[in-house]
Amino acid sequence: MGVERAPVHRSVSTWQQPTPPRGTPQRNTVVERINERILRLGAGRLRVAIDGLTAAGKTSLGHELAEQISAAGRPVLRASLDDFKRPWREAHLYDRTSGEGYYRNAFDYTAITTLLLDPCGPHGSGQCALCCIDPLTQRDHSSSVVQAAPDAVLIVDGVFAFRPQINQHWDLRIWLEVDPEVSIQRGITRDHAMEGTEAETLHRDRYLPAERLYIAEVEPTRLAEVIIDNTEIDHPRILRI
Repeated sequence: MGVERAPVHRSVSTWQQPTPPRGTPQRNTVVERINERILRLGAGRLRVAIDGLTAAGKTSLGHELAEQISAAGRPVLRASLDDFKRPWREAHLYDRTSGEGYYRNAFDYTAITTLLLDPCGPHGSGQCALCCIDPLTQRDHSSSVVQAAPDAVLIVDGVFAFRPQINQHWDLRIWLEVDPEVSIQRGITRDHAMEGTEAETLHRDRYLPAERLYIAEVEPTRLAEVIIDNTEIDHPRILRI
């Protein structure tokens, strides 16, 4: 008799990416190896971060892992750091449009900690919000909570996930390695429908400088327990696990 699939709780955010179709045999093997690494951490609540440059494939990997962990019988919570940025109505109070301003000011680490990471910890209440501020509608969803089961796995994707403000909360840190130019070209393709001709400027002048500053200050590959070369999505390579 097989294991019953457990629920996957997703963010209410309107900024969503679909679960990718089942990948190539090589990709599936890599995802399975990461899934095994996560489940070996224990039976209690777990908090997993997926970090990397913009458009490195963080959200897709998060969705793939969620499906496998759910199939193994563990409840999953899916969240993105993009849903925990400060609201745009406050943008006049600080710089958010330059590379350094985006890195320093865009994310609300207090909200990430109090609404999501602390409640989902081994001694937390389990009552967590998977979205604070919707990136598209700017609606506040911080009061929309779900209950994390005692054996739930929280998978959070997003840039700057290993910053000191939240790094200590993770039970496993995954870094997706891609070349900066690959990040830019994927990001332009992804964001062109929304940003139009400004998509390239956004990635070259804001996101990439912010990420270079993060890499210089934090050295995320030093902190990651798992590193995956995701340059070729169909043929990822395990660099550390």
